[in-house]
Amino acid sequence: MSPTRFALPLLLATAPLRAEEPPAPIAEAFAPPARLSDDLGTYRPPLMFADGRVAKTPAEWAERRGEILDDWRSRIGGRPPIERPRLETLGEEREGPYLRRKVRVEVATDRTTPGYLLVPDGPGPHPAMLVVFYEPETAVGLGGKPHRDFARRLAGRGFACLSIGFDPRTLDPSAWDPPMQPLAYLAHVASNALTAMQALPEIDPKRVGVMGHSYGGKWALFAACLDDRFACGVWSDPGIVFDEARPNVNYWEPWYLGWEPGRTRKPGLITPESPRTGAYAELVADGRDLHELLALMPPRPFLVSGGAEDSPERWRPLNHVRAVADLLAAPPCVAMTNRPAHDPDDESIARIVAFLERALRPGSGPRGR
Repeated sequence: MSPTRFALPLLLATAPLRAEEPPAPIAEAFAPPARLSDDLGTYRPPLMFADGRVAKTPAEWAERRGEILDDWRSRIGGRPPIERPRLETLGEEREGPYLRRKVRVEVATDRTTPGYLLVPDGPGPHPAMLVVFYEPETAVGLGGKPHRDFARRLAGRGFACLSIGFDPRTLDPSAWDPPMQPLAYLAHVASNALTAMQALPEIDPKRVGVMGHSYGGKWALFAACLDDRFACGVWSDPGIVFDEARPNVNYWEPWYLGWEPGRTRKPGLITPESPRTGAYAELVADGRDLHELLALMPPRPFLVSGGAEDSPERWRPLNHVRAVADLLAAPPCVAMTNRPAHDPDDESIARIVAFLERALRPGSGPRGR
């Protein structure tokens, strides 16, 4: 039997008109190409409750949203936030139109991490971005990797930025009580970093987003979707749904969602000899996918800065998120740009900046809590 395909008009027969159309140069990023405009693929609609009902009002969606959150949390785990995480300044130097502070942030009860806080000149409080990656130097232009210096570029445009990072392969879920999947731990880390940022007088606590590239994009995606205090998200080519044909869309690895106590698998693609493990195996077996998490974002805006792993065909799952946004009568908030390669380039970064200047400017719509 072939997989069920869903039609957008059937889900949105009475969808309200959306307002506040985005300006050029990013207006085209908020709509799929015509060939994909009504294509929902074979993804189960997030609007559909576990018992088969379909949310048709904002109140019903609020109920369904809670169901999604509870289901994912029960599968991947989590832990309570830190109420007042510490952020210590270790040093400061001027870098053009902003100050670069070396900091140490309390991001979990078992971890502090070094980072850099970039504070633009001029009156605040400023809109801000949390930028996550393997280490904090790359995003501030100290890592020697071209086109990944997101924080440095944004600080030059008036955004405060906190850059943090560590390698997920160094995490040991068995040491946590209770255990959780590494991506749940990373979301917890990002949430505590956000709390620390919101306490700073230089930062507008309602205008803080989160972004990252590749692994950092996975981290930022889970952070924003699971914590609605983030006002927006930007995810550079992480793979926004499970895709076992793409070795870099590797949510099955134990350092993301595939950790399982007492069991290991050979890293790499899923094979009969190296099958799915952990929460990832359960999610796939039950027909779950990341578009359910993405559906938790509206009315908050997000941008998928797609490359080799996130091609235009990813509009199929994103159309499900557009359906949620339409039900909420939200301004256009689901955007994707595309480039051929995995690595960012000057054009993709310029479009990220344009998106953030729209998403986080004063009076531009929904904010984080």
